[in-house]
Amino acid sequence: MNTRAAPISILGAGLTGLLLAHQLGVRGHRVRIYEAASENKPLAAAHVAAAMLAPLAESAISHFRITQMGMYSMQRWTEIILQLAAPVFFQKTGTLVLWHPQDQAEAKRFCSQLNQTLQQDPSIAPYQKLNRAGIDALEPSVSSKLLEGLYLPHEGQLDNRQLLAALLQSVLAQGHELLWASSKDLADFSDSEWVFDCRGIGAKTNWPAVRGVRGEVLRLFAPEVSLSRPTRLLHPKYPIYIAPKENYQFVIGATEIESEDLSPMSLRSSMELMSAAYTIDSAFAEARILESAVGLRPTLSHHDPAIRQISEHHYQINGLYRHGFLIAPSVIDAAIEWAIEGKTELAKQYQIRIYEDYASVSQ
Repeated sequence: MNTRAAPISILGAGLTGLLLAHQLGVRGHRVRIYEAASENKPLAAAHVAAAMLAPLAESAISHFRITQMGMYSMQRWTEIILQLAAPVFFQKTGTLVLWHPQDQAEAKRFCSQLNQTLQQDPSIAPYQKLNRAGIDALEPSVSSKLLEGLYLPHEGQLDNRQLLAALLQSVLAQGHELLWASSKDLADFSDSEWVFDCRGIGAKTNWPAVRGVRGEVLRLFAPEVSLSRPTRLLHPKYPIYIAPKENYQFVIGATEIESEDLSPMSLRSSMELMSAAYTIDSAFAEARILESAVGLRPTLSHHDPAIRQISEHHYQINGLYRHGFLIAPSVIDAAIEWAIEGKTELAKQYQIRIYEDYASVSQ
């Protein structure tokens, strides 16, 4: 592929911006990144995410195409992480799903949705039903009150902050320029300049349909907890996840609030998260709260990612919603393929929405 004499500009140094810059660099392009935040004050939603890679589990609440993008991205993360200059915690030991005896109806609904996904794509490893002995074999510290569960093999997670740091280090090592505290808009560039807008919620001025969905997480230090793999607790009102990271850290989250409020976490949310964590493993009672964090997940009305071309050389990537780390490689690969190579095979294969004019994305 021919590289371009002038650098390609990227707006936003969050997950999509850094991953796009890195992959363009791998392909021989020069890049300049503009980030509105200062270097020591990250604002991207990716900074507070749990970064679970659970395509089958997510299919219970998402479109099948999200699962397909996730399966593709699981393999791509393996390749991308090997390209990075710094190590990244990347785990593929499956997901554990649990429920209380009184939530059998929710478990039945969850299994039914997983079965539909497995029928659509038989290549996905099926889940395994667990009795109490099965739970003990995987995670012996889980509360004895939780008698049944599921094991979803081959799912995993990565460390979001390690990944962002490694991407940044690798992008700089590739020779790209990153300008912190530099707020830019698409109107600041001529139509002849190549620009990718990856600002997430910050792109609302150019894509009014983008909105933020508030998410809240706790990050705990719990050396007494031995939970070793991502774990979900089904509940009709308060489903939660626990993602164990390195050095006895755990990210606990669940909330999705239709709000763009970035004020600190509410007492209600923190109590629900801590109570659910304690329900799974009572050793969380001695955990230390390292931080409570809030982020805005950028989404569109259909909750699917989209790539939008608004002029010959101006593109926007947005709407990754709650699936950022799960699907980012597929979306970035599709964007590069479409914008740089003039092909849409990946977008068509994974039904990634692509828009070629402003009017088509007014919804």
